[in-house]
Amino acid sequence: MDRQTQKNKVKKRSTLSWIMEFAGSKRSSYAGSVLLALLSVVSGFVPYIFMANIVRALLERNADFNFCLRQCLMMALFFVLDRLFHAASTTLSHKATFEVLANIRRRLTKKLARMPLGDVLDESSGTYKNIIVERVDSIETTLAHMIPEFTANMIIPFVVFAYMLHIDWRLALLSLITVPVGGSFFMLMMRGGRESYENTVIKTKALNDTAVEYIGGIEVIKAFGKAKTSYEKFVVAAREGADCFIEWMRRCNVYQNLALVLMPATLLALLPFGVSFFIKGSVTAPDLLMLIILSLGLITPFVMAASYMDDMTKLGTIVGEVADILEKPELIRPDEMAHQPQGTDIVLQDVRFAYKKDEVLHGVNLTIKEGTVNALVGPSGSGKSTIAKLIASFWDAGSGSITFGGVDIREIPLDDYQKMIAYVSQDNYLFDMSVMENIRLGDPKATDEQVMEAAKACGCHEFIRGLENGYQTICGGSGSHLSGGERQRISIARAMLKNAPVVILDEATAYTDPENEALVQRSVAKLVQGRTLLVIAHRLSTIASADQIILINEGCVEACGRQDELLEKSELYRRMWQAHIAAKEGENDV
Repeated sequence: MDRQTQKNKVKKRSTLSWIMEFAGSKRSSYAGSVLLALLSVVSGFVPYIFMANIVRALLERNADFNFCLRQCLMMALFFVLDRLFHAASTTLSHKATFEVLANIRRRLTKKLARMPLGDVLDESSGTYKNIIVERVDSIETTLAHMIPEFTANMIIPFVVFAYMLHIDWRLALLSLITVPVGGSFFMLMMRGGRESYENTVIKTKALNDTAVEYIGGIEVIKAFGKAKTSYEKFVVAAREGADCFIEWMRRCNVYQNLALVLMPATLLALLPFGVSFFIKGSVTAPDLLMLIILSLGLITPFVMAASYMDDMTKLGTIVGEVADILEKPELIRPDEMAHQPQGTDIVLQDVRFAYKKDEVLHGVNLTIKEGTVNALVGPSGSGKSTIAKLIASFWDAGSGSITFGGVDIREIPLDDYQKMIAYVSQDNYLFDMSVMENIRLGDPKATDEQVMEAAKACGCHEFIRGLENGYQTICGGSGSHLSGGERQRISIARAMLKNAPVVILDEATAYTDPENEALVQRSVAKLVQGRTLLVIAHRLSTIASADQIILINEGCVEACGRQDELLEKSELYRRMWQAHIAAKEGENDV
Protein backbone atom coordinates (compact mmCIF):
# COMPACT_ATOMS: atom_id res chain seq x y z
CA MET A 1 0.00 0.00 0.00
CA ASP A 2 1.54 3.38 -1.01
CA ARG A 3 1.62 6.35 1.37
CA GLN A 4 -1.24 8.26 -0.31
CA THR A 5 -3.55 5.25 -0.25
CA GLN A 6 -2.68 4.66 3.38
CA LYS A 7 -3.31 8.31 4.17
CA ASN A 8 -6.74 8.25 2.50
CA LYS A 9 -7.58 5.14 4.47
CA VAL A 10 -6.59 6.74 7.77
CA LYS A 11 -8.65 9.84 7.00
CA LYS A 12 -11.82 7.75 7.04
CA ARG A 13 -11.39 7.09 10.75
CA SER A 14 -14.06 8.54 12.99
CA THR A 15 -13.54 11.07 15.76
CA LEU A 16 -14.48 8.39 18.29
CA SER A 17 -11.81 5.99 17.03
CA TRP A 18 -9.15 8.69 17.42
CA ILE A 19 -10.34 9.50 20.94
CA MET A 20 -10.28 5.85 21.92
CA GLU A 21 -6.73 5.59 20.55
CA PHE A 22 -5.66 8.69 22.49
CA ALA A 23 -7.34 7.34 25.63
CA GLY A 24 -5.16 4.24 25.61
CA SER A 25 -5.09 2.67 29.07
CA LYS A 26 -7.62 5.24 30.31
CA ARG A 27 -10.51 3.62 28.45
CA SER A 28 -11.49 1.73 31.60
CA SER A 29 -11.61 5.05 33.47
CA TYR A 30 -14.06 6.41 30.91
CA ALA A 31 -16.14 3.22 31.18
CA GLY A 32 -16.23 3.62 34.98
CA SER A 33 -17.14 7.28 34.57
CA VAL A 34 -20.05 6.39 32.25
CA LEU A 35 -21.32 3.81 34.76
CA LEU A 36 -21.16 6.32 37.62
CA ALA A 37 -22.89 8.94 35.48
CA LEU A 38 -25.63 6.43 34.70
CA LEU A 39 -26.09 5.77 38.43
CA SER A 40 -26.15 9.54 39.00
CA VAL A 41 -28.95 10.07 36.47
CA VAL A 42 -30.93 7.15 37.93
CA SER A 43 -30.44 8.49 41.46
CA GLY A 44 -31.59 11.91 40.34
CA PHE A 45 -34.76 10.51 38.81
CA VAL A 46 -35.80 8.05 41.55
CA PRO A 47 -36.93 10.83 44.00
CA TYR A 48 -39.70 11.72 41.55
CA ILE A 49 -41.05 8.18 41.90
CA PHE A 50 -41.12 8.52 45.71
CA MET A 51 -42.82 11.86 45.29
CA ALA A 52 -45.43 10.21 43.08
CA ASN A 53 -45.91 7.51 45.74
CA ILE A 54 -46.72 10.19 48.33
CA VAL A 55 -49.20 11.89 45.99
CA ARG A 56 -50.75 8.52 45.07
CA ALA A 57 -51.19 7.64 48.76
CA LEU A 58 -52.74 11.03 49.49
CA LEU A 59 -55.21 10.62 46.63
CA GLU A 60 -56.13 7.14 47.80
CA ARG A 61 -56.43 8.49 51.40
CA ASN A 62 -54.19 5.81 52.91
CA ALA A 63 -51.11 7.96 53.63
CA ASP A 64 -49.77 8.40 57.16
CA PHE A 65 -46.91 10.43 58.62
CA ASN A 66 -44.48 7.53 58.88
CA PHE A 67 -45.07 6.53 55.25
CA CYS A 68 -44.50 10.06 54.00
CA LEU A 69 -41.42 10.42 56.22
CA ARG A 70 -39.89 7.24 54.80
CA GLN A 71 -40.57 8.41 51.26
CA CYS A 72 -38.98 11.80 52.01
CA LEU A 73 -35.93 10.16 53.57
CA MET A 74 -35.52 7.96 50.51
CA MET A 75 -35.83 11.04 48.31
CA ALA A 76 -33.09 12.76 50.32
CA LEU A 77 -30.89 9.65 50.15
CA PHE A 78 -31.11 9.46 46.37
CA PHE A 79 -30.52 13.19 45.98
CA VAL A 80 -27.29 12.71 47.97
CA LEU A 81 -26.37 9.64 45.92
CA ASP A 82 -27.00 11.63 42.76
CA ARG A 83 -24.41 14.25 43.84
CA LEU A 84 -21.92 11.64 45.02
CA PHE A 85 -22.13 9.58 41.85
CA HIS A 86 -21.88 12.74 39.74
CA ALA A 87 -18.80 13.95 41.64
CA ALA A 88 -17.14 10.54 41.35
CA SER A 89 -17.99 10.34 37.64
CA THR A 90 -16.59 13.78 36.78
CA THR A 91 -13.48 13.20 38.92
CA LEU A 92 -12.75 9.97 37.09
CA SER A 93 -13.46 11.44 33.65
CA HIS A 94 -11.38 14.56 34.33
CA LYS A 95 -8.36 12.50 35.40
CA ALA A 96 -8.69 10.38 32.27
CA THR A 97 -9.17 13.46 30.08
CA PHE A 98 -6.06 15.23 31.37
CA GLU A 99 -4.09 12.08 30.51
CA VAL A 100 -5.69 12.02 27.05
CA LEU A 101 -4.77 15.68 26.43
CA ALA A 102 -1.22 15.01 27.59
CA ASN A 103 -1.06 11.99 25.28
CA ILE A 104 -2.30 14.06 22.32
CA ARG A 105 0.31 16.75 22.98
CA ARG A 106 3.08 14.16 23.37
CA ARG A 107 2.12 12.54 20.08
CA LEU A 108 1.96 15.89 18.29
CA THR A 109 5.38 17.03 19.50
CA LYS A 110 6.93 13.64 18.72
CA LYS A 111 5.33 13.77 15.28
CA LEU A 112 6.82 17.20 14.56
CA ALA A 113 10.23 15.81 15.48
CA ARG A 114 9.79 12.98 12.94
CA MET A 115 8.40 15.12 10.12
CA PRO A 116 10.62 16.55 7.38
CA LEU A 117 11.70 20.05 8.35
CA GLY A 118 10.14 21.56 5.23
CA ASP A 119 6.70 20.19 6.13
CA VAL A 120 7.01 21.65 9.61
CA LEU A 121 8.01 25.06 8.27
CA ASP A 122 5.07 25.08 5.83
CA GLU A 123 2.86 26.02 8.79
CA SER A 124 3.51 29.04 10.99
CA SER A 125 4.65 28.54 14.57
CA GLY A 126 1.47 30.33 15.68
CA THR A 127 -0.67 27.65 14.01
CA TYR A 128 1.14 24.77 15.70
CA LYS A 129 1.12 26.58 19.04
CA ASN A 130 -2.62 27.24 18.68
CA ILE A 131 -3.41 23.59 17.94
CA ILE A 132 -1.08 22.01 20.52
CA VAL A 133 -1.89 24.44 23.34
CA GLU A 134 -5.21 26.28 23.01
CA ARG A 135 -7.15 23.99 20.67
CA VAL A 136 -6.29 20.76 22.45
CA ASP A 137 -6.95 22.40 25.82
CA SER A 138 -10.39 23.59 24.66
CA ILE A 139 -11.70 20.02 24.32
CA GLU A 140 -11.01 19.22 27.99
CA THR A 141 -14.54 20.14 29.15
CA THR A 142 -16.12 18.32 26.23
CA LEU A 143 -14.27 15.06 26.84
CA ALA A 144 -14.57 15.22 30.63
CA HIS A 145 -18.32 15.80 30.60
CA MET A 146 -19.65 14.66 27.26
CA ILE A 147 -18.52 11.04 27.34
CA PRO A 148 -20.10 10.11 30.71
CA GLU A 149 -23.01 12.54 30.78
CA PHE A 150 -24.03 12.29 27.14
CA THR A 151 -24.06 8.49 27.32
CA ALA A 152 -26.04 8.40 30.57
CA ASN A 153 -28.51 11.08 29.46
CA MET A 154 -29.22 9.14 26.28
CA ILE A 155 -29.95 5.85 28.08
CA ILE A 156 -32.21 6.95 30.95
CA PRO A 157 -35.01 8.54 28.86
CA PHE A 158 -35.57 5.23 27.05
CA VAL A 159 -35.96 3.43 30.38
CA VAL A 160 -38.41 6.10 31.63
CA PHE A 161 -40.37 6.04 28.40
CA ALA A 162 -40.64 2.24 28.56
CA TYR A 163 -42.14 2.60 32.05
CA MET A 164 -44.59 5.23 30.76
CA LEU A 165 -45.65 2.90 27.96
CA HIS A 166 -46.32 0.25 30.59
CA ILE A 167 -48.64 2.62 32.47
CA ASP A 168 -50.51 4.01 29.43
CA TRP A 169 -49.08 3.79 25.92
CA ARG A 170 -51.49 6.43 24.53
CA LEU A 171 -50.46 9.19 26.91
CA ALA A 172 -46.82 8.13 26.70
CA LEU A 173 -46.84 8.70 22.92
CA LEU A 174 -48.81 11.94 23.25
CA SER A 175 -46.15 13.31 25.60
CA LEU A 176 -43.64 13.15 22.72
CA ILE A 177 -45.63 15.27 20.24
CA THR A 178 -43.49 18.36 20.86
CA VAL A 179 -40.23 16.42 20.50
CA PRO A 180 -40.06 16.26 16.67
CA VAL A 181 -41.07 19.93 16.44
CA GLY A 182 -38.38 21.00 18.90
CA GLY A 183 -35.94 18.58 17.30
CA SER A 184 -36.49 20.16 13.90
CA PHE A 185 -35.46 23.52 15.35
CA PHE A 186 -32.34 21.89 16.78
CA MET A 187 -31.57 20.54 13.31
CA LEU A 188 -32.04 24.01 11.81
CA MET A 189 -29.71 25.38 14.48
CA MET A 190 -27.06 22.79 13.61
CA ARG A 191 -27.36 23.42 9.86
CA GLY A 192 -24.02 24.70 8.63
CA GLY A 193 -22.57 24.28 12.11
CA ARG A 194 -19.42 22.51 10.99
CA GLU A 195 -18.71 25.14 8.32
CA SER A 196 -19.35 27.94 10.84
CA TYR A 197 -17.04 26.37 13.37
CA GLU A 198 -14.33 25.78 10.79
CA ASN A 199 -14.66 29.46 9.86
CA THR A 200 -13.99 30.38 13.49
CA VAL A 201 -10.96 28.09 13.42
CA ILE A 202 -9.59 29.84 10.32
CA LYS A 203 -10.21 33.31 11.75
CA THR A 204 -8.70 32.34 15.12
CA LYS A 205 -5.61 30.94 13.38
CA ALA A 206 -5.29 34.17 11.42
CA LEU A 207 -5.54 36.15 14.66
CA ASN A 208 -2.88 33.98 16.32
CA ASP A 209 -0.53 34.27 13.35
CA THR A 210 -1.04 38.04 13.16
CA ALA A 211 -0.43 38.42 16.88
CA VAL A 212 2.78 36.36 16.72
CA GLU A 213 3.94 38.33 13.66
CA TYR A 214 3.10 41.67 15.29
CA ILE A 215 4.88 40.89 18.56
CA GLY A 216 7.85 39.20 16.89
CA GLY A 217 8.34 42.08 14.45
CA ILE A 218 7.66 44.94 16.85
CA GLU A 219 11.26 46.15 16.57
CA VAL A 220 11.06 46.42 12.76
CA ILE A 221 7.57 47.94 12.98
CA LYS A 222 8.81 50.71 15.28
CA ALA A 223 12.05 51.26 13.36
CA PHE A 224 10.28 51.79 10.03
CA GLY A 225 7.24 53.62 11.34
CA LYS A 226 4.78 50.88 10.39
CA ALA A 227 3.04 50.75 13.77
CA LYS A 228 -0.23 52.14 12.45
CA THR A 229 -0.60 49.82 9.45
CA SER A 230 0.62 46.77 11.37
CA TYR A 231 -1.71 47.51 14.27
CA GLU A 232 -4.62 47.97 11.88
CA LYS A 233 -3.89 44.52 10.44
CA PHE A 234 -4.02 43.10 13.96
CA VAL A 235 -7.25 45.00 14.74
CA VAL A 236 -8.90 43.66 11.57
CA ALA A 237 -7.88 40.10 12.47
CA ALA A 238 -9.20 40.57 16.03
CA ARG A 239 -12.49 42.01 14.79
CA GLU A 240 -12.98 39.18 12.28
CA GLY A 241 -12.08 36.68 15.02
CA ALA A 242 -14.89 38.07 17.19
CA ASP A 243 -17.44 38.66 14.43
CA CYS A 244 -17.36 35.07 13.19
CA PHE A 245 -18.44 33.86 16.65
CA ILE A 246 -21.05 36.60 17.08
CA GLU A 247 -22.65 35.95 13.69
CA TRP A 248 -22.74 32.21 14.34
CA MET A 249 -24.38 32.64 17.73
CA ARG A 250 -26.84 35.23 16.40
CA ARG A 251 -27.96 32.82 13.68
CA CYS A 252 -28.43 29.99 16.19
CA ASN A 253 -30.19 31.91 18.98
CA VAL A 254 -33.76 31.88 17.60
CA TYR A 255 -33.72 28.20 16.68
CA GLN A 256 -32.10 27.23 19.97
CA ASN A 257 -34.62 29.12 22.09
CA LEU A 258 -37.58 27.66 20.17
CA ALA A 259 -36.16 24.16 20.58
CA LEU A 260 -35.52 24.63 24.32
CA VAL A 261 -39.06 25.93 24.83
CA LEU A 262 -40.92 23.33 22.78
CA MET A 263 -39.04 20.07 23.41
CA PRO A 264 -39.59 19.90 27.20
CA ALA A 265 -43.27 20.94 26.86
CA THR A 266 -44.49 17.34 27.23
CA LEU A 267 -47.61 18.45 29.13
CA LEU A 268 -48.83 20.41 26.14
CA ALA A 269 -50.64 17.33 24.77
CA LEU A 270 -50.49 15.00 27.78
CA LEU A 271 -52.57 17.20 30.13
CA PRO A 272 -55.66 17.83 27.96
CA PHE A 273 -55.80 14.29 26.66
CA GLY A 274 -54.99 12.87 30.10
CA VAL A 275 -57.81 14.82 31.72
CA SER A 276 -60.16 13.63 28.93
CA PHE A 277 -59.13 10.01 29.50
CA PHE A 278 -59.56 10.45 33.27
CA ILE A 279 -63.09 11.85 32.82
CA LYS A 280 -63.95 8.90 30.57
CA GLY A 281 -62.48 6.54 33.15
CA SER A 282 -59.81 5.04 30.90
CA VAL A 283 -56.96 6.16 33.20
CA THR A 284 -56.82 6.43 36.99
CA ALA A 285 -55.80 9.57 38.85
CA PRO A 286 -52.64 7.98 40.36
CA ASP A 287 -51.54 6.71 36.93
CA LEU A 288 -52.20 10.09 35.31
CA LEU A 289 -50.23 11.81 38.05
CA MET A 290 -47.35 9.36 37.67
CA LEU A 291 -47.29 9.98 33.90
CA ILE A 292 -47.26 13.74 34.47
CA ILE A 293 -44.34 13.47 36.88
CA LEU A 294 -42.41 11.07 34.64
CA SER A 295 -42.98 13.23 31.55
CA LEU A 296 -41.48 16.25 33.32
CA GLY A 297 -38.13 14.44 33.48
CA LEU A 298 -38.42 12.62 30.16
CA ILE A 299 -37.01 15.24 27.78
CA THR A 300 -34.59 17.05 30.08
CA PRO A 301 -31.81 14.46 29.58
CA PHE A 302 -32.29 14.73 25.79
CA VAL A 303 -32.00 18.54 26.01
CA MET A 304 -28.84 18.18 28.07
CA ALA A 305 -27.47 15.74 25.51
CA ALA A 306 -28.44 18.11 22.69
CA SER A 307 -26.50 20.88 24.43
CA TYR A 308 -23.36 18.90 23.59
CA MET A 309 -24.01 19.09 19.84
CA ASP A 310 -21.90 22.22 19.40
CA ASP A 311 -19.21 20.62 21.53
CA MET A 312 -19.31 17.50 19.38
CA THR A 313 -18.85 19.62 16.26
CA LYS A 314 -16.00 21.44 17.95
CA LEU A 315 -14.47 18.14 19.09
CA GLY A 316 -14.70 16.68 15.59
CA THR A 317 -12.99 19.70 14.06
CA ILE A 318 -10.16 19.80 16.60
CA VAL A 319 -9.55 16.06 16.46
CA GLY A 320 -9.52 16.45 12.67
CA GLU A 321 -6.79 19.11 12.97
CA VAL A 322 -4.79 16.84 15.26
CA ALA A 323 -5.29 13.91 12.89
CA ASP A 324 -4.14 16.04 9.92
CA ILE A 325 -0.80 16.56 11.66
CA LEU A 326 -0.47 12.95 12.79
CA GLU A 327 -1.20 11.73 9.25
CA LYS A 328 1.48 13.87 7.61
CA PRO A 329 4.38 11.97 6.05
CA GLU A 330 7.41 11.54 8.26
CA LEU A 331 11.00 10.53 7.92
CA ILE A 332 10.83 6.75 7.61
CA ARG A 333 13.54 5.19 9.72
CA PRO A 334 13.98 1.71 11.24
CA ASP A 335 13.68 1.14 14.97
CA GLU A 336 16.96 -0.78 15.15
CA MET A 337 20.32 -0.55 13.41
CA ALA A 338 20.65 -3.33 10.83
CA HIS A 339 24.19 -2.43 9.70
CA GLN A 340 26.72 -0.56 11.79
CA PRO A 341 28.39 2.36 9.93
CA GLN A 342 32.11 1.87 9.33
CA GLY A 343 33.68 5.26 9.99
CA THR A 344 32.06 8.61 9.24
CA ASP A 345 32.59 9.06 5.49
CA ILE A 346 29.58 10.82 3.97
CA VAL A 347 28.78 10.16 0.30
CA LEU A 348 26.05 11.81 -1.78
CA GLN A 349 25.17 10.01 -5.01
CA ASP A 350 22.93 11.67 -7.62
CA VAL A 351 20.94 13.46 -4.90
CA ARG A 352 17.92 15.44 -6.06
CA PHE A 353 15.61 17.45 -3.87
CA ALA A 354 12.61 19.70 -4.43
CA TYR A 355 10.75 22.17 -2.23
CA LYS A 356 7.23 21.17 -3.14
CA LYS A 357 7.41 21.25 -6.99
CA ASP A 358 10.58 23.31 -7.46
CA GLU A 359 13.71 21.16 -7.70
CA VAL A 360 16.65 22.90 -6.04
CA LEU A 361 19.28 20.14 -6.16
CA HIS A 362 19.99 18.46 -9.48
CA GLY A 363 22.00 15.25 -9.16
CA VAL A 364 24.54 16.24 -6.50
CA ASN A 365 27.56 13.95 -6.11
CA LEU A 366 30.20 14.55 -3.45
CA THR A 367 32.28 12.74 -0.85
CA ILE A 368 33.18 14.02 2.61
CA LYS A 369 36.04 12.03 4.09
CA GLU A 370 36.30 11.15 7.76
CA GLY A 371 38.31 13.65 9.82
CA THR A 372 38.47 16.28 7.09
CA VAL A 373 37.39 19.92 6.99
CA ASN A 374 34.95 20.57 4.15
CA ALA A 375 33.38 23.86 3.10
CA LEU A 376 30.23 24.50 1.07
CA VAL A 377 30.41 27.81 -0.77
CA GLY A 378 28.42 29.41 -3.54
CA PRO A 379 26.00 32.19 -4.41
CA SER A 380 22.98 32.80 -2.19
CA GLY A 381 20.19 30.34 -2.94
CA SER A 382 22.48 27.87 -4.69
CA GLY A 383 21.50 24.98 -2.36
CA LYS A 384 24.29 24.95 0.25
CA SER A 385 22.01 24.87 3.32
CA THR A 386 19.74 22.33 1.64
CA ILE A 387 22.68 19.93 1.22
CA ALA A 388 23.67 20.43 4.87
CA LYS A 389 20.11 19.78 6.04
CA LEU A 390 19.84 16.66 3.91
CA ILE A 391 23.06 15.33 5.43
CA ALA A 392 21.70 16.20 8.91
CA SER A 393 18.56 14.18 7.98
CA PHE A 394 16.17 17.11 8.38
CA TRP A 395 14.71 16.04 5.03
CA ASP A 396 14.86 12.97 2.85
CA ALA A 397 16.34 13.26 -0.63
CA GLY A 398 13.76 13.05 -3.41
CA SER A 399 16.02 10.61 -5.24
CA GLY A 400 19.56 9.35 -5.01
CA SER A 401 21.22 8.31 -1.76
CA ILE A 402 23.23 9.68 1.16
CA THR A 403 25.42 7.19 3.01
CA PHE A 404 27.13 7.53 6.38
CA GLY A 405 29.99 5.12 6.96
CA GLY A 406 28.76 3.09 3.99
CA VAL A 407 25.17 2.81 5.31
CA ASP A 408 22.23 4.67 3.76
CA ILE A 409 21.09 7.19 6.39
CA ARG A 410 17.48 6.07 5.79
CA GLU A 411 18.49 2.69 7.25
CA ILE A 412 19.81 4.24 10.47
CA PRO A 413 17.37 4.92 13.38
CA LEU A 414 16.76 8.65 13.65
CA ASP A 415 17.81 8.86 17.31
CA ASP A 416 21.06 7.03 16.58
CA TYR A 417 21.85 9.18 13.57
CA GLN A 418 21.15 12.42 15.41
CA LYS A 419 23.73 11.42 18.01
CA MET A 420 26.35 11.28 15.25
CA ILE A 421 25.64 14.79 13.93
CA ALA A 422 26.12 18.13 15.71
CA TYR A 423 24.36 20.86 13.73
CA VAL A 424 24.98 24.55 14.44
CA SER A 425 23.11 27.09 12.30
CA GLN A 426 23.36 30.85 12.14
CA ASP A 427 20.03 31.21 13.93
CA ASN A 428 20.38 28.30 16.36
CA TYR A 429 17.52 28.35 18.81
CA LEU A 430 17.95 28.93 22.52
CA PHE A 431 15.10 28.03 24.84
CA ASP A 432 13.62 30.24 27.52
CA MET A 433 15.64 28.66 30.30
CA SER A 434 19.06 29.09 31.84
CA VAL A 435 22.33 29.19 29.91
CA MET A 436 23.36 26.06 31.82
CA GLU A 437 20.32 24.09 30.67
CA ASN A 438 20.58 25.34 27.08
CA ILE A 439 24.15 24.04 26.84
CA ARG A 440 23.18 20.81 28.63
CA LEU A 441 20.78 20.00 25.77
CA GLY A 442 23.87 18.73 23.96
CA ASP A 443 24.09 15.96 26.55
CA PRO A 444 21.19 15.81 29.02
CA LYS A 445 23.25 13.58 31.31
CA ALA A 446 26.16 16.04 31.60
CA THR A 447 27.06 17.44 35.03
CA ASP A 448 27.38 21.15 35.73
CA GLU A 449 31.15 20.76 35.69
CA GLN A 450 31.05 19.13 32.22
CA VAL A 451 28.85 21.94 30.94
CA MET A 452 31.32 24.52 32.24
CA GLU A 453 34.24 22.64 30.71
CA ALA A 454 32.52 22.74 27.31
CA ALA A 455 31.90 26.46 27.74
CA LYS A 456 35.54 27.05 28.68
CA ALA A 457 36.72 25.07 25.67
CA CYS A 458 34.60 27.29 23.42
CA GLY A 459 35.71 30.52 25.07
CA CYS A 460 32.22 31.15 26.50
CA HIS A 461 33.02 30.81 30.18
CA GLU A 462 34.13 34.36 30.84
CA PHE A 463 31.24 36.13 29.14
CA ILE A 464 28.74 33.74 30.76
CA ARG A 465 30.17 34.50 34.20
CA GLY A 466 29.74 38.19 33.39
CA LEU A 467 25.99 37.78 32.83
CA GLU A 468 23.57 38.88 35.52
CA ASN A 469 23.15 35.43 37.03
CA GLY A 470 26.06 33.65 35.38
CA TYR A 471 25.15 30.18 34.14
CA GLN A 472 21.68 30.54 35.68
CA THR A 473 20.83 33.56 33.53
CA ILE A 474 17.58 32.97 31.63
CA CYS A 475 18.14 33.25 27.88
CA GLY A 476 14.61 34.44 27.07
CA GLY A 477 12.38 33.26 24.24
CA SER A 478 14.60 32.32 21.25
CA GLY A 479 17.56 33.61 23.30
CA SER A 480 16.24 37.19 23.11
CA HIS A 481 18.12 38.26 26.29
CA LEU A 482 21.47 37.62 24.58
CA SER A 483 23.22 39.11 21.59
CA GLY A 484 23.52 37.21 18.30
CA GLY A 485 27.18 36.46 18.91
CA GLU A 486 26.52 35.23 22.45
CA ARG A 487 23.75 32.94 21.20
CA GLN A 488 26.09 31.58 18.55
CA ARG A 489 28.87 30.82 21.01
CA ILE A 490 26.48 29.08 23.39
CA SER A 491 25.21 27.00 20.44
CA ILE A 492 28.79 25.97 19.67
CA ALA A 493 29.33 25.02 23.32
CA ARG A 494 26.17 22.92 23.15
CA ALA A 495 27.48 21.17 20.03
CA MET A 496 30.85 20.56 21.71
CA LEU A 497 29.13 18.97 24.70
CA LYS A 498 27.27 16.65 22.32
CA ASN A 499 30.65 15.24 21.26
CA ALA A 500 29.35 14.02 17.87
CA PRO A 501 31.81 12.66 15.29
CA VAL A 502 30.41 14.93 12.54
CA VAL A 503 29.91 18.68 12.95
CA ILE A 504 27.90 20.83 10.53
CA LEU A 505 28.28 24.60 10.87
CA ASP A 506 25.79 26.63 8.84
CA GLU A 507 27.15 30.21 8.73
CA ALA A 508 28.51 29.72 12.26
CA THR A 509 30.14 33.16 12.40
CA ALA A 510 27.28 35.07 10.79
CA TYR A 511 26.42 37.04 13.94
CA THR A 512 29.95 37.69 15.15
CA ASP A 513 31.76 40.99 14.76
CA PRO A 514 35.37 41.08 13.53
CA GLU A 515 36.69 41.34 17.10
CA ASN A 516 34.99 38.13 18.19
CA GLU A 517 35.35 36.24 14.92
CA ALA A 518 38.86 35.04 15.79
CA LEU A 519 37.59 33.85 19.18
CA VAL A 520 34.73 31.94 17.58
CA GLN A 521 37.10 30.46 15.02
CA ARG A 522 39.34 29.18 17.82
CA SER A 523 36.25 27.74 19.52
CA VAL A 524 35.27 26.00 16.29
CA ALA A 525 38.81 24.68 15.87
CA LYS A 526 38.63 23.05 19.29
CA LEU A 527 35.15 21.72 18.57
CA VAL A 528 36.16 19.93 15.38
CA GLN A 529 39.47 18.41 16.46
CA GLY A 530 39.49 14.79 15.31
CA ARG A 531 36.00 15.17 13.80
CA THR A 532 34.55 15.47 10.34
CA LEU A 533 33.54 19.07 9.66
CA LEU A 534 31.17 20.48 7.07
CA VAL A 535 30.93 24.26 7.17
CA ILE A 536 28.88 26.74 5.16
CA ALA A 537 30.65 30.09 5.13
CA HIS A 538 30.07 33.44 3.48
CA ARG A 539 33.52 34.71 4.56
CA LEU A 540 35.78 32.74 2.27
CA SER A 541 38.91 33.63 4.24
CA THR A 542 37.65 31.49 7.14
CA ILE A 543 37.70 28.32 5.01
CA ALA A 544 40.75 29.01 2.85
CA SER A 545 42.69 26.19 4.53
CA ALA A 546 39.87 23.61 4.27
CA ASP A 547 40.77 20.13 3.03
CA GLN A 548 37.98 20.38 0.47
CA ILE A 549 36.00 23.36 -0.79
CA ILE A 550 32.78 22.40 -2.58
CA LEU A 551 31.43 25.09 -4.91
CA ILE A 552 27.66 24.87 -5.32
CA ASN A 553 25.94 26.78 -8.11
CA GLU A 554 22.25 26.53 -9.07
CA GLY A 555 21.78 23.24 -7.26
CA CYS A 556 24.81 21.49 -8.75
CA VAL A 557 28.39 20.85 -7.67
CA GLU A 558 30.38 23.09 -9.98
CA ALA A 559 33.85 22.38 -8.58
CA CYS A 560 35.67 20.66 -5.69
CA GLY A 561 39.19 20.96 -4.38
CA ARG A 562 41.51 22.99 -2.22
CA GLN A 563 41.66 26.77 -2.29
CA ASP A 564 44.51 27.02 -4.82
CA GLU A 565 42.87 24.44 -7.10
CA LEU A 566 39.56 26.32 -7.22
CA LEU A 567 41.26 29.66 -7.80
CA GLU A 568 42.99 28.10 -10.79
CA LYS A 569 40.13 26.18 -12.42
CA SER A 570 36.89 27.95 -11.36
CA GLU A 571 36.00 31.38 -12.74
CA LEU A 572 33.00 31.66 -10.35
CA TYR A 573 35.09 30.90 -7.27
CA ARG A 574 37.78 33.33 -8.44
CA ARG A 575 35.18 36.13 -8.72
CA MET A 576 33.74 35.26 -5.28
CA TRP A 577 37.22 35.32 -3.75
CA GLN A 578 38.12 38.66 -5.32
CA ALA A 579 34.79 40.15 -4.16
CA HIS A 580 35.43 38.87 -0.64
CA ILE A 581 38.98 40.30 -0.54
CA ALA A 582 37.73 43.66 -1.83
CA ALA A 583 34.98 43.75 0.82
CA LYS A 584 37.43 42.84 3.55
CA GLU A 585 39.85 45.57 2.48
CA GLY A 586 36.96 48.01 2.50
CA GLU A 587 36.12 47.03 6.09
CA ASN A 588 39.75 47.57 7.11
CA ASP A 589 39.80 51.02 5.46
CA VAL A 590 36.75 52.00 7.49
